[in-house]
This record gives sequence, structure tokens and C-alpha cells, in this order.
Amino acid sequence: MIDPLFKNLEHRDVLSADERTLLQKVLRKERRFAKGEDIVADGSRPGTSTLIVEGFAARYKLTEDGTRQITALHVPGDFVDLHAFMMKTMDHGIVALSPCRVALAEHPELKAITENAPHLSRMLWLDTLIHGSITRSWIVAMGRRSKSSHLAHILCELYSRLKVVDRVDGQSFAFPLSQGEMADVMGLSLVHMNRVIQTMRREGLISWVNQIITILDWDRLSSLAEFDPLYLNLWVEPR
Repeated sequence: MIDPLFKNLEHRDVLSADERTLLQKVLRKERRFAKGEDIVADGSRPGTSTLIVEGFAARYKLTEDGTRQITALHVPGDFVDLHAFMMKTMDHGIVALSPCRVALAEHPELKAITENAPHLSRMLWLDTLIHGSITRSWIVAMGRRSKSSHLAHILCELYSRLKVVDRVDGQSFAFPLSQGEMADVMGLSLVHMNRVIQTMRREGLISWVNQIITILDWDRLSSLAEFDPLYLNLWVEPR
């Protein structure tokens, strides 16, 4: 069930058979969420941390006037709230952007990992550090890149992350977000979001049909994005 997590972690270091067994034991509980349903509520104090097994999810914050800013996208193999084990109270919500299947790790069992499995603890810590790197990359893209470059960067990143967990088909990947949801990711109006997408289509960079994105020209797209996957830490070395 938690194969995507193994693939994610093993792109960074080698897991022992005992570590794999321990993760399977800790992540034995499963839940399903419908599209639009909160996986974790803002202000809640969850007793578990959630791993995405199938589907797309997002971190988000609501402003006082009800507008939503999506601050992270999560794909299979991602822990969406591993930090809640230490922070206790959630300062944002996590919503399913498609039907999602998740696995749950009880916090007392995560605590036992930190006390008894130091290498695995470092691997889970690395997971949260990589999500911090992704957040920094998003801030730079939102603040300093053109909107076309910003979208190109998100698509290059998602393709790279999905490839790690075997969720790409050639240069294509399933992408269940609507243009309205992408507007919430990029902080744009729906009209402006549509213009950015249409521009990239006309320039032959991407195809986006029936929730499938195909990268038509990786070299030009990654050049537009100034994409350097260094921040994703996609190499194996001792941790």
C-alpha cells in the first residue's frame, strides 16, 4: 500500500528490510477522501500524520474574505502533515484535490521511530526538509518569475516528483486540478490563469486535455522555468 513512500525515500538513501517493515506496520490504517473534502482541518490537533497513497492534495489558507491560497501540492508518496507530530496544532488546512487514498501513522508510533530507528528518523526528517525547499522555490517563482515561467516551474517540478513514484507515462501525467484551482496555486484571477495556459499551449510547450498534461518540449519548458531540480534532492547518498 505504501509503495510510493518507499520509492520517494529510496531516491535519497537505502532503506533496510527492517525499516520497510516498520513503516508498513506504522502506516497500516487507511482512509479515503472525496475531492474537495478536508483531509486535515486548519486549527485541528491531529493524532496521526497522513501519507498520500493515491491522488492529489493541497495545503491551503483562507483569508478573511474567503479567498484561498494554495501553498503546496502533494502527490503519492508525500507526507502532508508529518510536522503535525511535533507542532501539534495545524496552522493551515489540507484538502483533497481529487479522490484520495491515504495511510495514517499514529503519533505515538512515530515517536517510537524517533527513539528506536535513528536512520529512518533522519529519512523522515529529510522528507520535511525537502518540502521546505519546495516552499522556498515556490516563493521565488511567485515573487520573481513571470506567470508563464511560474507555471512552467510548477509543471517541471510536478513531472519530476511524479516520475519518482512512477506516476508518469512518457512525458504525460494525470493532473486533476481545474484552472480555478491552479489560479489558487498561482494567486491569479481565473481569467489571467486561462491566458497563461493558452499562451503556453500556443507556444507548443504543453498540451492540457481531459486532466492530462503532456510536456511537448522539455528543454524549452525547463529553460522558461529556469528549473534546477537540486532542491528536490533526487540522489541517493548516506543520510
